Amino acid sequence: MSGSEGFQSNLEFRSFRAAERDALERFVFDLPAHDLLFLDRDLRHPKVIAAWVDAVESGEIASFIAVRDDRILATTANIRDPLSWSRHVCEIRLLVLPEARGQGIGRALLDRSIERAVADGATKLVARMTPDQTGAITLFEESGFRGEALLASHLRDEAGGVHDLAILALDPAREAAKLAAFT
Repeated sequence: MSGSEGFQSNLEFRSFRAAERDALERFVFDLPAHDLLFLDRDLRHPKVIAAWVDAVESGEIASFIAVRDDRILATTANIRDPLSWSRHVCEIRLLVLPEARGQGIGRALLDRSIERAVADGATKLVARMTPDQTGAITLFEESGFRGEALLASHLRDEAGGVHDLAILALDPAREAAKLAAFT
């Protein structure tokens, strides 16, 4: 899909492809380190990027990107473990470059990720972020996510500072039923 939803015509939304690994690495290093704290692993490490690319290629992760002029501006990843007791749960990870925020790009990618998660059979969606990422929290809440847990002092940044981790969740069937009841 390109040039839709009121965005500039050279903005493209599509699935991430393994051949875009170099662009993904540039994207990651353009993000503030604080934006990466909610991830289990430091995405700036080449092995972590390689694992993401491998997981996308194998179909373990569904990943979407927003690209303008061959530069990734935002990305999502839908993480599910089919061998886990929580295989019905899909974690949605969303990263948007600071200069691309407030333009609807994150919302468009989040919508695609939610649609894909539901199509893939997820019955619960979760998202993690630090509580000070108010823009991200607002975006997810506007999509129906609600706060479910706060893990105090759960993250440690490179300087040794500790940060809380907020977990938001969405029951897509319940949200769809609420929307249907009011339309």
